[in-house]
Amino acid sequence: MVPGDTLTEKAELLSSWGYDALAVFQPLDSWDDSVRRDLVTLESRTGIRPVEFVLTDEVYGHAMSDDADLRTRCRAMYLEAASVCAEIGAVTEIEYQYGVQDPLPLFDVHQELDARQTEGFVDFYRQMLGVVTGTEGMVLLEPLNRYESRYLNLVSANLAIIEEVDHPNAGLLPDVFHMSIEEADIPAALRAAGGQIVHVHLGDNNRLLPGHGTLDWTAIIRALKDVDYDGYLNLECSTEGDPATTLPAAATFLRGLITA
Repeated sequence: MVPGDTLTEKAELLSSWGYDALAVFQPLDSWDDSVRRDLVTLESRTGIRPVEFVLTDEVYGHAMSDDADLRTRCRAMYLEAASVCAEIGAVTEIEYQYGVQDPLPLFDVHQELDARQTEGFVDFYRQMLGVVTGTEGMVLLEPLNRYESRYLNLVSANLAIIEEVDHPNAGLLPDVFHMSIEEADIPAALRAAGGQIVHVHLGDNNRLLPGHGTLDWTAIIRALKDVDYDGYLNLECSTEGDPATTLPAAATFLRGLITA
């Protein structure tokens, strides 16, 4: 979303546009010690804190794959991301699966994990949590919409997994765009999640910037206030236009809702 060739350039722009932090989705093929050093020192150099870190690659989303090689490579990448989060006190997320669903689950939705699937996912989640134990790093579950995952689409389903792992570094990462597809009442679902919410992704119902769609942002922010959420709000959407114009405007819009 943010122009610039380096993390430093992006962070400096964000600072001038009214932001406090950024999420880093780093391609695995360009991840090296130099980029890691830039990430670790970013806040001290720019004032912008990296609060979310994810490594991306074609293997992403296959941690529970039946293909042993694909599963192993995906998990290794996730575990590396978790180690970074342990070092810098950021969050990362995992899902049971991620990717375009074929065929699309248009009608057979909100499928439930069976006992074997649940046990396997909980075991892997605990392995991830072991990397961040004793640090400020967090490994969160993000409910995805039905077109990107067949399972754990609802906040309630993810809360059940979080309750089972029962770990201080676990929690929920609700994404308002995904919730606009799956939840009957977004503010009610946020209130039900309550203190399990650790990080939040924002995007309107059309996955544009907040205020560029039909979601009731006043009600969404009010719900987060009602559960005393004091974490970061992370834009994960399209800028739809020149980011030098749209991103400062989005920061102003959101700050107005937060301080109202």
